[in-house]
Amino acid sequence: MIYITGDCHQNFERFNASIFPEQNEMTKEDYVIICGDFGGVWSRDQESKEETMLMDWLDCKSYTTLFVDGNHENFDRLYQYPVEEWHGGKVHKIRPSVIHLMRGQIFDIEERSFFTFGGATSHDIDGGILEPDDPDYKKKKKELDKGILPYRINHISWWERELPTEEEMEEGRRNLALHDNTVDFIVTHCCSSSTQILLGGGLYKPDILTKYLEEIRQTVKFKKWFFGHYHDNKNVNAEELLLYEQIIRIK
Repeated sequence: MIYITGDCHQNFERFNASIFPEQNEMTKEDYVIICGDFGGVWSRDQESKEETMLMDWLDCKSYTTLFVDGNHENFDRLYQYPVEEWHGGKVHKIRPSVIHLMRGQIFDIEERSFFTFGGATSHDIDGGILEPDDPDYKKKKKELDKGILPYRINHISWWERELPTEEEMEEGRRNLALHDNTVDFIVTHCCSSSTQILLGGGLYKPDILTKYLEEIRQTVKFKKWFFGHYHDNKNVNAEELLLYEQIIRIK
């Protein structure tokens, strides 16, 4: 069995057995996939006590938890985990059964192929990005704290790696080409540029990642595309599903 859901932001309440009773019939060979903004690797320098408790709790679940990265992850720490091979693609294992599916990979899970590509542009940075080593950092932060505009702090609450590198995008192209540009499912955090227009008109601006995903959308054959990021549960069209709190089964 494979289930999939949207952003968690370190709130894993939806995986309580009372809310998600299907887990009572699952084993470690069954999977729950999170479409980014996992939030399990967030503390600044090292795993906090809260993170340890949450990751151990997930690791003790009957199933295996998989996730693509979103834009709200501590990429400095996430990319310190050793890269391992798992089901045909590259991963970071946060715990034996809590696994980060890296960008541009194709995984064979229950005889179905999954192309994964995390990341997204943060929408909550109207106040800008503060640099901690800026001589005026404290002054600027104090002013921003007085206002209503959301802001982020580089390497503390925002990371440039929220958007992909050219190497990651090219690796995705190569892996897809090896599979004849055909997969069963695509799992991302954000979506393609044209899908963003369907979701918000001109609310969301295209960027390097949405343009790359548009390329994927136009050149790859797939059955379903699952993504998060936009905090809603919605069938965008026959092939693309936006997920937030909802947990659905992939059949």
